Amino acid sequence: MMWRYADGKLALDRAGDWISTELAERRNLVMYNSVGDNDYNTVKTIICAYQMIKPGEYAKSHRHTPNALRLMLDGGAGVYTVVNGVKLPMIAGDVLLTPNWCWHSHYNEGKENGYWIDFLDVPLVHLLEPMFFEQDHGKPQPVTEEPLKHDFWFPYASTQQELARAKPDAQGVRSITLSTPVFKTIELRFHHLAAGKATRKRRTTASSVFACTAGEGTVRAGNERLEFARGDVIAMPAWTPFAIEARNDAVLFECTDEILLRNIDLLREEDLA
Repeated sequence: MMWRYADGKLALDRAGDWISTELAERRNLVMYNSVGDNDYNTVKTIICAYQMIKPGEYAKSHRHTPNALRLMLDGGAGVYTVVNGVKLPMIAGDVLLTPNWCWHSHYNEGKENGYWIDFLDVPLVHLLEPMFFEQDHGKPQPVTEEPLKHDFWFPYASTQQELARAKPDAQGVRSITLSTPVFKTIELRFHHLAAGKATRKRRTTASSVFACTAGEGTVRAGNERLEFARGDVIAMPAWTPFAIEARNDAVLFECTDEILLRNIDLLREEDLA
C-alpha cells in the first residue's frame, strides 16, 4: 500500500475546519493497510498516521507503553514537541523520538500549519498485550530543558551531512542508521539514492515503512509498481520482494522492526536477481 501526502494533507486541512484539539486530542489520519480483516495496522508491527496541528493549538500531554516517533514534513518556526519536559523543535525532515511511557505534547506557536508522520509500535504492543495509556488532564507540560542537541532529536541538517559522508554500497546507495538505544523494537534509517540509482532487489522477514523526504521515484514491490514523491508513505510487509529506484535525487526514511527480528533470531534476508 502507498499513501500520498497530497491526499493526507488535504484531508487534514478539511478536518481542521471542523475538529479542534479541544474536541480531539490528536488530529490523525491513520494509514491502515486494507488487507483481509485488518482495520488498523500499517504493517504487522507498526502503525503510521499523518498528523496536523494548526497555529495556536496545543496537543495535550499523554503517555503510553508503545514507542513513538515523528518525521516532520512541513511547518514554520514555532512548531515543537515536549517530551518529559524537554522542548525539541520540529523542522522539516527532523526525526523526534518518544520512548514508551514518556509524557509528550505538541505545540504550534507559529503562523503555519505543522504536518508530520507518526510511527508507533502499537500493533506489536496490542499483540503482546502490555498496553497502558495515561492522560495528563492538567496544564500544558512544563518545559524543564531546551537543549541544542538531544538523544530524542535527529535534525535533518545533520542527517544530510551524515548521508553525504556515508560510503555508497555496490548499487551506489548511501544509507545511515540513526542511533536509537532507547528503542528495542524499532530501527530507523535514511537512504539517499542519486537520480537513476536503485537499491538491490531483496526480501526480508522484517516489516518496514518508507517515507520520502525528498525527490521522486518508483518502488517495485511484488507485482506492484508505485510512483512516490515527497511525503508519500509506503508499507513494505515482511517477505515482499522489492526494489526502490530514484527518478531524481531522493531521500527515504525507513522505520523497520528489523532490530526486533534480529534480537530474537528470526531475521532472514535474501537478495533476488
